[in-house]
Amino acid sequence: MRLLALSGSLRARSSNGAVLRSALTFWDGPAATADIGALPHFNPDLDGEDATPPAPVAALRTAVASADALLVVSPEYAHGVPGALKNALDWLVSSGECVSKPVAVITASPSPTGGDHANAQLREVLRMMTGEVVTAACREIPAISPKVDPTTERVTDEATLADLGVALSHLAAAAAPLTP
Repeated sequence: MRLLALSGSLRARSSNGAVLRSALTFWDGPAATADIGALPHFNPDLDGEDATPPAPVAALRTAVASADALLVVSPEYAHGVPGALKNALDWLVSSGECVSKPVAVITASPSPTGGDHANAQLREVLRMMTGEVVTAACREIPAISPKVDPTTERVTDEATLADLGVALSHLAAAAAPLTP
């Protein structure tokens, strides 16, 4: 089973990047992370019926289409979804690659809420896109900073790692019936 991860943080050393990298160690199969930082701002004029989408958009759509499941890991900015991630999702809205695709949403934040606003918003957007949001695989990780080793850029908190393992197992179970 192929997993595609999307990170809502473009920072090289973000705690959400550490969560994503740590979560991927629990996936039993090929996994890749999409480069959403290269995407142009969403513009429907670049995506009409006769238009050829920009190369980074075409690459994202191909990667999503070839994945058996999606993992979205994101911080929360100003009680919402970071702009780069929302932009990536906007490019996928009308193209159909997310239809019936199992998706897990994990948000991590230094705050005690774990990015609950962004998590709820992402789930709603992905449901509207007819992605199959796997509720049992979704997580909000509060107080992330002390749970990450800045040297290895990985989650070191045992309870958080165990929970990420459970989340990824739920995502894999949801994707398994869809894999030929």
